[in-house]
Amino acid sequence: MGTFRRVMIMVLLGSLFAAPLPAQTTSSPATTTHKKKKSHKKVSSHHGQQKIDPERARAIQTALIREHYLDGKASGVWDDASEKAMQKYQADHGWQSKTTPDSRALIKLGLGPDHEHLLNPESAMTEPPQPAHAAASKAPTAPIDPPAGSQPQN
Repeated sequence: MGTFRRVMIMVLLGSLFAAPLPAQTTSSPATTTHKKKKSHKKVSSHHGQQKIDPERARAIQTALIREHYLDGKASGVWDDASEKAMQKYQADHGWQSKTTPDSRALIKLGLGPDHEHLLNPESAMTEPPQPAHAAASKAPTAPIDPPAGSQPQN
């Protein structure tokens, strides 16, 4: 009988901890939790410019033809041949060739930013500043002659 009593006590204790308390089973408006709805916005995986304008493509192709990186006539369609020519041009100049066209390549091809909108294009900082020593080294220097009649000192 002692074993039976121990088993019953364990069953009762187990059922107390396993069953939820009555206060927990009833829900009141203050204790309910609401799931937040997730927004189902369509997120574009493409960033930046997706397609090159036909006029811009024609200008880039013309420049690549001029530099002997592309053969044929500029079509205005940015095709695989144009892409490969630009990648080769960029790689030959030591620039990255994954993203084409690169801004440095466009500037080197003479297709950089337009400065017509500037009020004073002559004084605008459109070029990188020249180092101070470069300007000083370009100034002509005249040899210094000793005055007439003077003796060199030893």
